[in-house]
Amino acid sequence: MDKELLRVVIIGTGLIIVMGLLAWSYLRNRKLQEDEDFDFLGINKPGKRYASKDNKSTSFSLEDDDVGPVHTLQQDDDFYDSDDDLEHSPRISAPAIIQFSLIANANEGFNGIDLVNAFSIVGLEYGSLKIYERLDAKRLVDYGVASMIGTGIFPDEDIESFYTPGLVFFMQPGVLDNAQAIFDDYIETLQLLAIELDGTILDHHKRKLTDATIQALRLSL
Repeated sequence: MDKELLRVVIIGTGLIIVMGLLAWSYLRNRKLQEDEDFDFLGINKPGKRYASKDNKSTSFSLEDDDVGPVHTLQQDDDFYDSDDDLEHSPRISAPAIIQFSLIANANEGFNGIDLVNAFSIVGLEYGSLKIYERLDAKRLVDYGVASMIGTGIFPDEDIESFYTPGLVFFMQPGVLDNAQAIFDDYIETLQLLAIELDGTILDHHKRKLTDATIQALRLSL
């Protein structure tokens, strides 16, 4: 084989190997990023329900000082593929986590005192994780409400000076015994708080939550 041709073949082979390594590295890093994005409030894997306050359940492996940013939680792409799927599919598999947001209409956001009063009206309790929770008769958490800023927690002092642009509501239907009834309460609580606090409810795509999305989710439970 001609030396110049052999040189070209070697260079070409090397480039193919390098491109392959770069592609593998990109895919690996993307997968790691997706795993990190799902780590909301320390939830590395959904599937365990946690207890509130003095009940030391192993739940989400949560610790007060190890709370992740709430805005990175990703949804199940198989479920949330498009709005057309939501409107035309009679039944879809439920996502691992259902997450909606309540965004303040006022520029200054929600004030801490207003939040405490509103949460009291709808029966949400401040838990050991420093977020608000809906508890069942056994003090197990049906769903949680976190702040949209920082670590997601609500301060336990100087609440009057606390402001947040919005709230994040999340529930894990797969760990609940009566997920559909709890989902109904979840939606009702969201709607009541939207009125009480003057906020707008957004879905997983940061668009206004529609009845079609609600019904599709309910049917999936």
